[in-house]
Amino acid sequence: MSERKHGRVTIADVAEQAGVSVATVSKVINDRYGVAEDTGARVRAVIDALGYHASLVGQSLRSRRTKVIGVLVRDLEPFSAELLKGVARGVHDSGYELVVFSGCGQPADQAGWERRYLSRISGTLADGAILVTPGSIDETFGTPVVAVDHNVQSSTLPSVDSENLKGAVAATEHLLGLGHRRIGFLAGRHDLESARLRERGYRRALAAAGIQVDEDMVKVGGYDAATATEPARRLLELEPRPTAIFAANDVTALETIAVARSLGIRVPDDLAVVGFDNVPESALGDPPLTTVEQPIQQMGREAVRMLLELIEDPTRTTTQVILPTRLIVRGSCAPVSESA
Repeated sequence: MSERKHGRVTIADVAEQAGVSVATVSKVINDRYGVAEDTGARVRAVIDALGYHASLVGQSLRSRRTKVIGVLVRDLEPFSAELLKGVARGVHDSGYELVVFSGCGQPADQAGWERRYLSRISGTLADGAILVTPGSIDETFGTPVVAVDHNVQSSTLPSVDSENLKGAVAATEHLLGLGHRRIGFLAGRHDLESARLRERGYRRALAAAGIQVDEDMVKVGGYDAATATEPARRLLELEPRPTAIFAANDVTALETIAVARSLGIRVPDDLAVVGFDNVPESALGDPPLTTVEQPIQQMGREAVRMLLELIEDPTRTTTQVILPTRLIVRGSCAPVSESA
């Protein structure tokens, strides 16, 4: 094979190296008839050797399929990282490839960012998209979309969620069973259905135990360590302070433990803490975090399954899949101390 004189591999390079026409290479790439078996094998060998990839836009214009799934995430944090593992497993052997678009933090206008990217990928860059903890958006721009941990306003989108209400009830009941009565709650993002249901579960469990919620002990942590630091501090500086805190996700629960440590409050001796998610970091904390496990990787696999079905049949009726949660008891909780 002769040496190429330019950097980017083109279909013309493949044709030249294989000794065939561009039209023949195009037939091989698109699995069309009219190419001898040995010629097709030679062309594919050259494609592999040169590392040639057909233009996604060109492919989509010809076949109306890119064989690509897009995943839009607000940030690459513990929850989305675990979810992406599940998405990758779901895509495996499907014939599709995966492209991840990240806001790299919190865009000033998250919903606007999602709309822009959905508009860009629709029909040319991806055959469908998975929105992870989306902002207030329920538009699809004609592209199949599945939401994971959907927002309050996106009820029309097919979605994958977990039993947030039951999980929150279980977390709060665990603390009640340890004798805690002053139980604080560090809420999640106000725009997400999961946060709303987890707060409802906390309130429902306290009401069932005959305990009135002290609204001073409910603060918004926002599912993010940076936004949870001050709300956690305000909870822990109350007089009297909570003897236990249920945080709406593991990231803010771990931040609560860090804030408690900075204030000289011992976990679990002086303060019990429960999180939600069971991301890998929760088991590595000091102490390891008691948490409500939602099957995050399974949620990713389920989102892929639903999306592929919608890509194949856009008229398919797909609504919401809700997966079970379970309480994982570790070392961050202890019975309320007698002096509390």
